[in-house]
Amino acid sequence: MIHVLATITVEAGKRDELLANFRKVMPKVHAEKGCVEYGPTIDADPGLPGQANVGPDSVVIIERWESIEDLKAHARAPHMAEYAASVKHLVKERKIQVLTTA
Repeated sequence: MIHVLATITVEAGKRDELLANFRKVMPKVHAEKGCVEYGPTIDADPGLPGQANVGPDSVVIIERWESIEDLKAHARAPHMAEYAASVKHLVKERKIQVLTTA
């Protein structure tokens, strides 16, 4: 199982615009071979000590894929190129962590 945490930081105040565009591509990604989970998350406020927040202008995309080949195919999908182009002007930084089950 492949796990991906993609942290996207957007221009100030543009998180909702990014999320609207992201939600448009989600059904296409969910239909991809090997997609187990794919969705956006934002900070919760549980009041727990030691919580590291990503902030009001960031989104963490949590993904799970059956294989690294499925993840690579996702990265090459035409709808992902279209999505990237639609949000390029919003994104300040993108960090991706690709992990596997230990």
